Amino acid sequence: MALMVDAASLRAAPKALLHDHLDGGLRVATVLELADNIGWTPQLPTTDPDALQAWFTAGAASGDLLAYLATFEHTLAVMQTEDNIERIAYEAVRDLAADGVVYAEIRFAPELHDMPLASSTAAVTAGIRRAEAELAGTGHTIVTSVIVCAMRTEHRSAEIARFVERMREIDDRVVAFDLAGAETGFPPSMHAEALDIARSAHLNITIHASEPPDLELISDALRHGAHRIGHGVRLDRDVSRVNGELQLGSLARHIYDRGIHLEMAPTCNTQIGAVDSVADHPVIPFLRHGFNVGVNTDNRLMSAVSPTGELLALHAAHTLTWDDVHQLVSNAIGSGFAPREVRMGVLRDIVDPWFNAAR
Repeated sequence: MALMVDAASLRAAPKALLHDHLDGGLRVATVLELADNIGWTPQLPTTDPDALQAWFTAGAASGDLLAYLATFEHTLAVMQTEDNIERIAYEAVRDLAADGVVYAEIRFAPELHDMPLASSTAAVTAGIRRAEAELAGTGHTIVTSVIVCAMRTEHRSAEIARFVERMREIDDRVVAFDLAGAETGFPPSMHAEALDIARSAHLNITIHASEPPDLELISDALRHGAHRIGHGVRLDRDVSRVNGELQLGSLARHIYDRGIHLEMAPTCNTQIGAVDSVADHPVIPFLRHGFNVGVNTDNRLMSAVSPTGELLALHAAHTLTWDDVHQLVSNAIGSGFAPREVRMGVLRDIVDPWFNAAR
């Protein structure tokens, strides 16, 4: 008998996540514990776990991306030692696996950590490997990779791109380069040198593009070599609906025809004001039209979300089928930056059999 699409079955379903920030996914309890260890507790807005979660989420839901980004002061404060970073990466993988994730790409910006770039990156990949090894012992497979971000408001992007090129040869968990942080006023073209380095080195590239100037920012990301678009929710401005059918403008047509993946995060995209509600989010209409889209969490702590929770919210608005969910997961894994043979193995051995049995 086919499984019902409900909370329990969505949690059990194998899922994929391409857009999840390490410093936005800490456990509240870990923030409190590590803050106490380093003397940061007086800087926290509260030490009550529930109230602290609510404070983080209020910042995310403010509709102001800069106010949202300001909440990271407290998570980054407790991520300034290799041991703490390793633990946080370990916990992130454990938490994703507990929610059914079998393929994940976690991103972080090493320039935000007061240590050599290689030290923070090695700590992240060590935490990932420790978690994966433990989970394998319990029969759960999860493949996790790292996307290294350069902050677009700073001036180290060329250095970071060269670092990713070196790390790719040293640590196979480092799979891509990203531009992150505040976007409006900081287009990819400001980091043309870094992106030229990344293209010349054949690095995988994803670039955040979720803010105004809307289509211009997405177009600029593609012009500078993005293989995937971080969010891309404002592409909806280039799509009209006629008699229930999507009509595509030139940029939307380009993205659609070439199967460029959009790393969408419905709750976060709603919180920053890119769309009015999860029900209004274009990800499912785009999916059903044939766009290459996936569902992501972005910042699990700040947005108070999980991969299962995002799918449940979309199911409430759009009545997802198992074909919809399977396609979202397949899109993400197919567009991932881990080696193709690894990704196809996850699809063949874990994802496809589960969904075939569920239908």
